[in-house]
Amino acid sequence: MFEAAGDVYDRFIGRYGPALGDALLAFAGVRSGMRVLDVGCGSGALAGQAALLVGAANVAAVDPSEPFAEACKGRVPEADVRRAPAESLPFDDDLFDAVLSQLVVNFMVDAEKGVTEKTRVAKPGGVVAACVWDYRGEMRLLRAFWDSAAEVDPAAPDEGTSMRYASPDELEDLWMEAGLEAVETSALDVQADYADFDDLWTPFLAGIGPAGAYTASLEPDGQAALRAQLRKELGDPVGPFTLTARAWGVRGTK
Repeated sequence: MFEAAGDVYDRFIGRYGPALGDALLAFAGVRSGMRVLDVGCGSGALAGQAALLVGAANVAAVDPSEPFAEACKGRVPEADVRRAPAESLPFDDDLFDAVLSQLVVNFMVDAEKGVTEKTRVAKPGGVVAACVWDYRGEMRLLRAFWDSAAEVDPAAPDEGTSMRYASPDELEDLWMEAGLEAVETSALDVQADYADFDDLWTPFLAGIGPAGAYTASLEPDGQAALRAQLRKELGDPVGPFTLTARAWGVRGTK
């Protein structure tokens, strides 16, 4: 689901990435001079925004997907970008002032181990933070998609019911279990612009993420029915339009 080229991802969920990255950096209290690690960097939206704030030489990033790691390297050439999973970070203990993850915790193979690893590489007093889409409510694109899928196919999956760590309570519990202190959660609200409905729809066909994988699994007739229902669900937009999106943020101190 995450082996597509970085530019394809950027036209899909990645178009929310820079704004969400800025929101997460602010929520985590990242400031100039800090050393930052982006765990699960994807195509590099968060790493790129962190580089603008602290300088690319102070940014490191990891992702298990080779295309995504390469895309992040291209986006932030001076950053230390490596291919690695969250559950086995290739860094020494107590190294970073801020260890962040954007839209990643819910996709970790072992989220408990992943957050423990993030905590391990943070300096004492450092911040460990992340955000996950509000799949059940205010992530408008994905909520509309899965509601549309259910209309067309009652057996369709739904990230709103299947995705773990997509609520403040779940994230808070996960952070506290990792031994982090002063744990807080907050809504992070952003938006993205679309040139037209095709600009929104076409990236689903690339098979990225659960929504894309479901779309790609359908026969052409099924894709056409889903496309028509999603357009209806979004109010039949004509020309440019904007969608809002909410992520739940969590932060804690080592």
